[in-house]
Amino acid sequence: MVSQFYKVLVGSAQFHGSEALTYSSTEVIPPYSIVRVPLQKQSVLGIVMEKIGKPSFNTKSISETFPLPPLAAELPKMIAWLRAYYPAPLGVTAQQILPGQLTRQLVDEVSGAQDLPRTTPEDMPPLTPEQTDVLEKINKTDTYLLHGDTGTGKTRIYVELARRTISSGRSAVVLTPEISLTSQLAQTFQDTFGDRVVVVHSGLAPKARQTVWLKILKSTEPLIILGPRSALFAPVKNVGLIVVDESHEPAYKQEQAPHYQAVRVASQMAHLHKAMLILGSATPSITDYFIAEQKHKPILRMKQPARANAESEVTTEVIDLKDRDKFTRSSYISDVLIASIKESIKNGEQSLLYLNRRGTARVILCNNCGWQAVCPHCDLPLTYHHDTHVLQCHTCGYSDSTPTFCPKCQNTDIVFKVVGTKAIEEEVGRLFPEARVMRFDTDNKKAERFEQHYASIRKGEVDILVGTQLLAKGLDLPKLTTLGVVIADTSLTFPDYSAEERTYQLLNQVIGRVGRGHSAQEKIIVQSYDPGRPVITAALQSDWDTFYKTELAERQLFNFPPFCYVLKLACRRASSQAAETTSEQFMYSIKKLGLPLLVEGPTPSFHTKIAGKYEWQLIIKSRQRDALLRVIDALPKSGWTYDIDPNNLL
Repeated sequence: MVSQFYKVLVGSAQFHGSEALTYSSTEVIPPYSIVRVPLQKQSVLGIVMEKIGKPSFNTKSISETFPLPPLAAELPKMIAWLRAYYPAPLGVTAQQILPGQLTRQLVDEVSGAQDLPRTTPEDMPPLTPEQTDVLEKINKTDTYLLHGDTGTGKTRIYVELARRTISSGRSAVVLTPEISLTSQLAQTFQDTFGDRVVVVHSGLAPKARQTVWLKILKSTEPLIILGPRSALFAPVKNVGLIVVDESHEPAYKQEQAPHYQAVRVASQMAHLHKAMLILGSATPSITDYFIAEQKHKPILRMKQPARANAESEVTTEVIDLKDRDKFTRSSYISDVLIASIKESIKNGEQSLLYLNRRGTARVILCNNCGWQAVCPHCDLPLTYHHDTHVLQCHTCGYSDSTPTFCPKCQNTDIVFKVVGTKAIEEEVGRLFPEARVMRFDTDNKKAERFEQHYASIRKGEVDILVGTQLLAKGLDLPKLTTLGVVIADTSLTFPDYSAEERTYQLLNQVIGRVGRGHSAQEKIIVQSYDPGRPVITAALQSDWDTFYKTELAERQLFNFPPFCYVLKLACRRASSQAAETTSEQFMYSIKKLGLPLLVEGPTPSFHTKIAGKYEWQLIIKSRQRDALLRVIDALPKSGWTYDIDPNNLL
């Protein structure tokens, strides 16, 4: 039989080329078909891109052609865009849309959704006037920023838009930032759409992920794909709606290559499918909000509680952590918070103690007035390095000696603060030995994770929840009546331009766990070293407008996103001196390129030693994204990593 020749996009981290490879086959294979091909000593999956003429070199044969429908044309187009916007090896980028492995037996066994009922149940709660008004404004294919306070019913909007989309014969993709939030959102959609809902996430076993992938590809019915950022690359056809719930969350940024931001990818995917895009959040990303304003995209505001009887009396009290007279029973938990927890336990209700403990860096504070050492150039917290006894800015490289007294009040009570959720869990156990306590953070083993215990927590079978930001977002806990923020300033201590924004988001999100109309009396107790700090006040009062304007002006003054693009480069070497020298050499080489760049550093990375090697970093800013892409092209292949559009500069 006559051989045909095809360009095949191979999905393998071992392939570092920049173009699709050429293979031969005696079959006629349609574009975007899934095949298996040999690659060095491996057998990997690939996507047939196009048929070509006979090349001038010998080719290997396609090993297997799977009897599957071709991928939607939008997915290969997305790969091309992704490589240009978030540079990465072609094989790694192609892996985003392939299932890892497939067997012929599994391909034959799995069938897609067919002949599902086109009607959907009408048992959702009635729309509020505000929800109805918002839905009337979402009336054309566009990008909408849905700025809805916690408890205003954004999920109800998503369900109604999905209903419209399914009725028109098109599919919907709904993203959630964390796997732990998938179960709750999936249940809401499954109650309405049943088998049309397909959940996709990395927590599934390999065979289960492959089965789900095949089910989506083979389906002839419109579906609702639900999951974290990877759900964007599910092989679904004819997408009419993409929802990014909690769109501000850092989890939407992929930390491995390709370093994509899911909101940007969702925007491109919506463009390719001519689909509607909804970015939903109670605390929108400053960058997303600014872009929406600049591009005149609709910003839809929701402030009214969705629950008809949501008239809980919520009292908020702020406790100054410097006032030690209010901490007679515990160093970490104030007497007021202890009393409130005790009352909740007595009434058979729940308490939640929140502490955001990302990272392990020590910070330097004045225990008398709350002063904290910040960089005069970046206005960011300085990090204390105990080995050299200096304070350093990990963005611009500024350093200073560690003060022996407070420059603000002259007090010598300078302290280093580090406290984590495990310490709080132990303290709660000491204070309330009879209570049922559970801690939820990234240290949890699989069986301990929140999603494994969600049902029992909703029923009130846990008295006190202790956790990090995993508990701060998207959860509706009917038994919760006491919310305690152990240290409101924790994320402010991180030496990064995003610290104020993250603090506002996390505080505002966590206080949204109460005041949902489940109980008549609820309490919020916030402990802080600087109770009068504007960002804390704004978060507690849900004063988005003031916070946004203040933070935007600060970023413009110090040239941070959204007023520039950012590229973070990291160099690892066996010694700190070698990493510094290599970084300096590359800094000089990129300055010679004559590009419109602002180069900051080199400086030691926030984590100065990783896997036995020392790391130094360069921060590069530019108003022209193409200039940063040219820097990436010039980056040495060995010993360097890069992240474009990083969530933070740590």
